[in-house]
Amino acid sequence: MRKKIIAGNWKMNMTPSEARELCRTLLPLVKDADTEVVFCVPAIDIVPVAEEVKGTNIHVGAENLYFEDKGAYTGEISADMLLDSGVTHVIMGHSERRGYFHETDEDINRKLRKALEKGLTPIVCCGESLEQREQGICFDWVRMQIKIAFRGVSAEDAKRVVIAYEPIWAIGTGKTATAEQAQEVCKAIRDCIRELYGDDTAEAIRIQYGGSMNAGNCRELLAKPDIDGGLIGGASLKAEFAEIVNYNK
Repeated sequence: MRKKIIAGNWKMNMTPSEARELCRTLLPLVKDADTEVVFCVPAIDIVPVAEEVKGTNIHVGAENLYFEDKGAYTGEISADMLLDSGVTHVIMGHSERRGYFHETDEDINRKLRKALEKGLTPIVCCGESLEQREQGICFDWVRMQIKIAFRGVSAEDAKRVVIAYEPIWAIGTGKTATAEQAQEVCKAIRDCIRELYGDDTAEAIRIQYGGSMNAGNCRELLAKPDIDGGLIGGASLKAEFAEIVNYNK
């Protein structure tokens, strides 16, 4: 059985003092969770959040990393910096990073390989726009993103990766893919991994759904056989996040 993983993507929200307060609100609500729980926070919040959750069941995630170890890369953060600050997980390839900051599939591949090399758990995002879905190329697009992201990654390392399927048209819009639509694409992602690596890796890898998952729809989504968790945006900034984490209780 694949353990469900619920990760909150705080995006560019929460000052360090606000982050501490949110941790104090959420910790007692999620301390007995059966799921793996991750707070993926802005870089400036990593240290205060790591201090607040130390000794608990909560993992700390970053929202990005750079694929070089050190150097003249002003504004970037390395894997070693994240590890030394208490980070265990890191998001990469989010559609907002791809769209606003022009990150390519090749960039994501380099980040993925660096995260695996350093022992971080990567959360690799993929997903299609509304136009791509309407054009009927959703599956081709997502398969391309997966194949490029995993280039040069071994089968054993691939098992450590979390994939987050996020239809771009459902991020921050209030629209949500139906449970059937989400399952259909998550199954296609697992089938793509099966083609690349075989059954063992395909059955081991965890696939999240992201895109306006909330307390009202999480149970239906998480009941689907190929959806192993959620990458939560807006709902991760309030107590509602605990209801998603405890969806099975």
